[in-house]
Amino acid sequence: MSPTLSNIISSLQRSGTFINSLIAALTIGGQQLFSSFTFSCPCQVGKNFYYGSAFLVIPALILLVAGFALRSQTWTITSEYCCSCFPPPRRISRLERKLACLQFFSITGRALVAPLTWLAVTLLTGTYYECAASEFTSVDHYPALDNLSASKREEILAGFPCCKPAPPDLVLIRDEVALLHRYQSQMLGWILIALATITALISCSLARCCSPLTALQHRYWTNHLHNEQELFEQAAAQHSRLLIMQRIKKLFGFIPGNEDVTRIRIPSCQDWRDISVPSFLCVGDDLQGHYSFLGNRVDEENEESKSGGIELKP
Repeated sequence: MSPTLSNIISSLQRSGTFINSLIAALTIGGQQLFSSFTFSCPCQVGKNFYYGSAFLVIPALILLVAGFALRSQTWTITSEYCCSCFPPPRRISRLERKLACLQFFSITGRALVAPLTWLAVTLLTGTYYECAASEFTSVDHYPALDNLSASKREEILAGFPCCKPAPPDLVLIRDEVALLHRYQSQMLGWILIALATITALISCSLARCCSPLTALQHRYWTNHLHNEQELFEQAAAQHSRLLIMQRIKKLFGFIPGNEDVTRIRIPSCQDWRDISVPSFLCVGDDLQGHYSFLGNRVDEENEESKSGGIELKP
């Protein structure tokens, strides 16, 4: 991959507008596929409202939870700034708390993109709303339904979303009710879009006004967080690999992938029991915490213990 293309991809990945647009586009496509293959209004009294409301609200809640859960920054803030179960707690400065709040608002804004897009698209489409609101339409001004009981009216209204065969007078009522529901649903959708846009603008403005950082400092801090995470993951992967290889060599006497193995070590029963004990990262007063289940239990002295070893002759 050329350096120019790599720079373009890296800049797009850092761009919040591009990521939000991509999330919104994927949500719209998923909503269309979801509606085409799964949604089918039951057209029964007492079920239309719950069925339509479930398709309207529950996916939005799932997308909201996923938006928080799939972001590594959420877990970073949770582990760094929430209450710790192990004393002593780390002292957090006022500046750190402000930056954490600023980052949390940014995460919340990103997490709300998908559920708000789902709600807006479903309301503009009107299918879910039409199913959920079909039983609650006022039809008192239609003479064709004056002689029917309330239960019969509800049954007829509940069957409108399915477009079942009906007398000509009911077909006209059904079309007018469908247009009314479409009008209500699309108005709610546009109101939601307008409120979300205004709220996003006000929130971004307040976040920048209340931020302890200047514009240049904020850009630097954003780049710093990105580079810090990228470099830390690379260094942590290399460090953990070297550390694990060192401990595996102490346990078995050789390193995986080494073709010049002349001696292997047979772990004792105590070695297996020791490495099976879980250990935690820097908990308590231990100055050098263990990093995995394969703790630093096998020292150099055990290599010449009674467990012995086996010489491998070429």
